[in-house]
Amino acid sequence: MLVSLHVKNFAIIEEEEVYFGDHLNILTGETGAGKSIIIGSINACLGGKVSKDLIRKGADYASVELVFHTKDEKVLDKLKGLDIECADGDVIVSRKVLANGRTTAKLNGSAVTASMLREVTALLIDIHGQHEHQSLLNKAKHLELLDRFAKDAIGDRKERVKTRYEEYAALKRELAASAMNEDERLRELSYLEYAISEIEAAKPVPGEDEELYGRHKRLANAAQIAQGMADVGRLTGDSGASDQIGRAVRLMTRLLEYDPDLSDLYSQLSDLEGLMNDFTRDLAGYLSELTDSGQELEEVEERLDQLNRRKSKYGPEIRDVLAWLEKARKKRDRLLDYDSYLADLRNRTAACEKGLESECRELSGIRKRKAAELSQVMREALIDLNFLDVRFEMVFAPDTDYTPNGIDDAQFYLSTNPGEELRPLSKVASGGELSRIMLAIKSVLADKDEIETLIFDEIDVGVSGRTAQKVSEKLAVIAGPHQVICITHLPQIAAMSDTHFIIEKESNGAGTRTTIRRLDEEGSVEELARILGGAKITDTVRDNAREMRSLALHSKNC
Repeated sequence: MLVSLHVKNFAIIEEEEVYFGDHLNILTGETGAGKSIIIGSINACLGGKVSKDLIRKGADYASVELVFHTKDEKVLDKLKGLDIECADGDVIVSRKVLANGRTTAKLNGSAVTASMLREVTALLIDIHGQHEHQSLLNKAKHLELLDRFAKDAIGDRKERVKTRYEEYAALKRELAASAMNEDERLRELSYLEYAISEIEAAKPVPGEDEELYGRHKRLANAAQIAQGMADVGRLTGDSGASDQIGRAVRLMTRLLEYDPDLSDLYSQLSDLEGLMNDFTRDLAGYLSELTDSGQELEEVEERLDQLNRRKSKYGPEIRDVLAWLEKARKKRDRLLDYDSYLADLRNRTAACEKGLESECRELSGIRKRKAAELSQVMREALIDLNFLDVRFEMVFAPDTDYTPNGIDDAQFYLSTNPGEELRPLSKVASGGELSRIMLAIKSVLADKDEIETLIFDEIDVGVSGRTAQKVSEKLAVIAGPHQVICITHLPQIAAMSDTHFIIEKESNGAGTRTTIRRLDEEGSVEELARILGGAKITDTVRDNAREMRSLALHSKNC
């Protein structure tokens, strides 16, 4: 669950910290108080897009921190896979936006990318807003929702379909690319034979060019090396440093007779004399071996030229040339026995397609069975949300071409009035109905979802009266096994809160800031009265608010 939210310098929020409770958390406030900013800050911390414009005026940065507590093995395994420690199930997510537009993200103190952040937090929290309502207009979303509902029955079948499809698609591409007549086959074979012989004649070895470049650099500068090392010999030889160190050793030998404490220094100097003698001897050997490098340089340049010509034609590096050679040999062998290769490829493609069809049929059969179950529980959930005479079905179109997701093309159909035909959801539902339909889906999937925290924003769009009461009851049901955070303008929903927060905007003439504070029971009743009564709150309005709150608590306990 989401334990706390800390926001600093985000839009008009100076600094706020919120500790959320279990079950149903309600956030209310006047229009424009900053409720959307709270959701925006959470979205930003979850890896959403952010801009330096979000930084509060006069600040150098904006930051958001979320603290979760979880025992979900999927979350813990994901963090372990990212090599992020998670002590006692606490997950601390932080995001910082700097004035130059750069952002930083951390999970339990470890720096992560925004995509890594999204991977982890998608297992912890689900934000449902206006965008999710509208996503119901896309029928691809419908099949995704069905698969979530049927995930236990589906198991790993979707992964099997995807794997088999990718194999089948690769075979089809190979088959299409292999189609050629006899003249084309002979031309391709001739080219491959030439290219293979050209590479084999060069006998490239991985890393050989790098070694040759090193040799070339040394040989091309041989004269400078010889002159420089001769100068080094003069500086360190008998008339240089070596001679001076020898004199110093002899002097210290005499001084040891007067002070035995000089023995350590003498030992160091004696070692240095030995090192200098070794160096002088090795240098003399090196200089004696220096020869005219002209012929060797010419041979190196010729070999490099040979390798570079192959690299320019068959790959930027020698390893790429060798990889090209291996593929060319295989392709040559196929073309030499082209008819057998083509027959084998067609047989493999047909066998793969048969396996793919079987996997797709099995997946489709499960989907259709579970779609009937989903339709039934959705009808019940919609009736609970004041769709009094509703029909809901999932309609499957005739089999489509194979896709990584199978052969199913399905969408939700809806009828909300007696005698009205079932029609695609996108052509029937209004904005308010979409929000209720999505809430029904969330309630149906609540037992299937392992995500502990759900956030609902704009869930009350187009809702009022008895329908609002039904929505509030459904939210309370979802909040039973989950933590729900809901922003609302409706008193019926606010009355159901287990924890109630008010969001307010303050202005002191010099600036404006948004604050959020937790309400006690009396404060919650007073906020309900504000929502009910508008500009003027009378004792009668307060009594109505108190009664609404009492009835809400009674319905939750029944």
